[in-house]
Amino acid sequence: MRRVAPALLGYAAVRALGLLTLALWSAARDKTAYTLLTARWDSLWYTRVAELGYGYEVRLPNGDVHSNLAFFPLLPWLERLGAAISPLSAADAGFLVAVLASLAAAWGIFAVAEHVYGSRAAVCAVLLWAVLPVGIVQSMAYSESLFTALAAWSLYAVLTGRWLTAGSLALLAGLTRPVGLAVVAAVWAGGIASFVRERSSAPTDGAQNAVRAPSPVGGTPPPRASATRRALGMLLAPLGAAGYVLWVGHDTGKGPLGYLDVQAGWRNGFDGGHAFARFVADKFTSIPSALAGLALIAGVGLVVWLYVVCVRQGQPLPLLVYAGVVTALALCASSYFGSKPRLLMPAFPLLLPLALALARVRTRRSASVLALIAVASAVYGAFWLNGSGPP
Repeated sequence: MRRVAPALLGYAAVRALGLLTLALWSAARDKTAYTLLTARWDSLWYTRVAELGYGYEVRLPNGDVHSNLAFFPLLPWLERLGAAISPLSAADAGFLVAVLASLAAAWGIFAVAEHVYGSRAAVCAVLLWAVLPVGIVQSMAYSESLFTALAAWSLYAVLTGRWLTAGSLALLAGLTRPVGLAVVAAVWAGGIASFVRERSSAPTDGAQNAVRAPSPVGGTPPPRASATRRALGMLLAPLGAAGYVLWVGHDTGKGPLGYLDVQAGWRNGFDGGHAFARFVADKFTSIPSALAGLALIAGVGLVVWLYVVCVRQGQPLPLLVYAGVVTALALCASSYFGSKPRLLMPAFPLLLPLALALARVRTRRSASVLALIAVASAVYGAFWLNGSGPP
């Protein structure tokens, strides 16, 4: 707790700045900041699931069908539980879950980064995650904070050889968002690599004690777990996502892949990035929109460059797999192009190279840089949430 305290205090300060800026901006526009955080866009869908269950859908004039089956159940379950055991409404409980989960996510990011690069870089990683341009979503009644918390702690459990914990948290992450598949992939990648590493380091001359293989990045490798516990963790990991997807298929009568039909009703799917590339190309029809197109290309380029740096710096395989899957699913989705920064937010391992660079400069300089970015992020978050906001 002593080591993580600076990171959590800094994170709380950044989030408080963002909420204060949002409150002032919203008041100037005769809006209520709390309503923007708890009762718009996806938060309304989550609240409706919590209050009424699944089965609600909206049919649009163009024939599209928006079903609440598209929203995974863990956040609505927690909202319903909060409303049942307290005087809070489901929306209020969703906001409370987001606030607490964001702190848990910050702590999990710190734990992962400290394990890989040390405490100084870990503090920087948490603060970089806090000052993301769309960081205000971390305080909304959305599932991003809850998912990031579960993902970060699952990854930490993998890195430290706690396989049953890793699998259980991956199961819960799979009940939170479709991108829970990234956590499952990370657990499986770590488990398979661990099996291979142990087999390759096993003695061939009858010796009783094998030499342990080195850790992929710094420090000592995780303690050996029994093969049974590792296998059970790997088996637990996909049960959440698979269970919900199969239930949706059964409920809709469309078979095991019925969830894909539900997403198709939202015009969402995975097309390898073709639709997003066409969306960017369409920006180059006039000078003002061309500037937006160039900004999008620069943003995608930055994300790809950060991932390449993560690979070159030798991040542990589970982090690379997790960040790679989250990034691929975000960039290659066929719809909701304005949501891509929000969908990329759980990919916190991409921030570790920047955190490591900040950790190497003087504290006063890195603090000044982060403070300036925090102010810009708070202003942008207030502007964004009072405007188009998350689709």
